[in-house]
Amino acid sequence: MINRTVLVGRLTKDPEIRYIQSGTAVANFTMAVNRQFTNANGEREADFISCIIWRKAAENFCNFTHKGSLVGIDGRIQTSSYEKEGQRVYSTQVVVDSFSLLEPKQQSQQSNASDALHDNFGQPTNNNDFDIDDNDLPF
Repeated sequence: MINRTVLVGRLTKDPEIRYIQSGTAVANFTMAVNRQFTNANGEREADFISCIIWRKAAENFCNFTHKGSLVGIDGRIQTSSYEKEGQRVYSTQVVVDSFSLLEPKQQSQQSNASDALHDNFGQPTNNNDFDIDDNDLPF
């Protein structure tokens, strides 16, 4: 069986880290991932996906990301259910195995300070902000 998920999106708020009784770090966060098509009104919608990350990766993720950070994650989908007030509640989240920061630290900090440069889903309106010299390219 295959259960693999790869997502690229922006964090909707700062990740929340906590430590369970054994001392293991765990962090929860939500990613906004734009859909590839527009709705009937011509607007691009997004899916808001709950994620969980464990151990040292959780600590690193919380240290290097914040609301609006553009990240890529690789993980698996996990479903669970529990009983609350006699009703069965179902939840689905992505358990993150690894992540990548997808923008330079400078740009990440600027994006947090200048929301006017982003559309409703946190995507930059101009993706040509990379300062790359020809000598930096490997070919």
